[in-house]
Amino acid sequence: MNDIETTTDTPGASPDFVQSLARGLAVVKVFDAAHPQRSLSDVAKATGLTRATARRFLLTLVELGYVRTDGSRFRLTPRVLELGYSYLSSLTLPDVARPHLEALAASVHESTSVSVLDGDDIVYVARVPVSRIMTVSITLGTRFPAHATSMGRVLLAGLPAEDLDAYLSRADLAGLTGRTIVTVADLRAELDTIRRNGFCIVDQELEEGLRSLAAPVRDASGTVVAAVNISTHAARYTLDTVRADLVPAVVATASAISTDLANTQTH
Repeated sequence: MNDIETTTDTPGASPDFVQSLARGLAVVKVFDAAHPQRSLSDVAKATGLTRATARRFLLTLVELGYVRTDGSRFRLTPRVLELGYSYLSSLTLPDVARPHLEALAASVHESTSVSVLDGDDIVYVARVPVSRIMTVSITLGTRFPAHATSMGRVLLAGLPAEDLDAYLSRADLAGLTGRTIVTVADLRAELDTIRRNGFCIVDQELEEGLRSLAAPVRDASGTVVAAVNISTHAARYTLDTVRADLVPAVVATASAISTDLANTQTH
């Protein structure tokens, strides 16, 4: 077997697709908060690789310093953060957004975040937590399905028509709670409303008891490149008070971030 495989049985993959790289990344991604340590058998099962292939990838990652092992169990090392740092360090958005998020969080006493769209998910790139309101931990790099989140819907609403059509044709609109929008027609209608209003409110669609709202962040050309949000517990704010008290704050913050981001891009 060649060290670098440029052929693959992955449906839709291009002739230049490097299967070995894809498999190596798949090995890294099987480690998460629920599975910080994995045995060789665990990794092979989770990735669909043979034990021999999984072992080669793991030992290569060990040699590179991204994984460590006690001989039977494997876990990621802090060095794996380097893989994402290049992206974050070259992106001015988190640095631009953070002081605005801090001011917003101090003003409304709720957690604030900025996310970007990556495939069918949102990815958190900046966050100022105030209190833990969700049962899952949110950190930089956390991903959620775009269709069920306020930031995701703002970002989807900002997509060009052809990109939105492609998303809707492939996306799994899973019902995460009994309130989640799960049909293409309903999601399209919601996105039309978001474009008209300039903001989005999601009421307990990602998690019961969680209300969130978001507004778009635009670059110097006016393109939606990110979204800023506030998350709160339903017991703290009714939908009416969300609209009256929180929407103006998040819209103003998104506008301020957009202005600063545009300035960094034009100077």
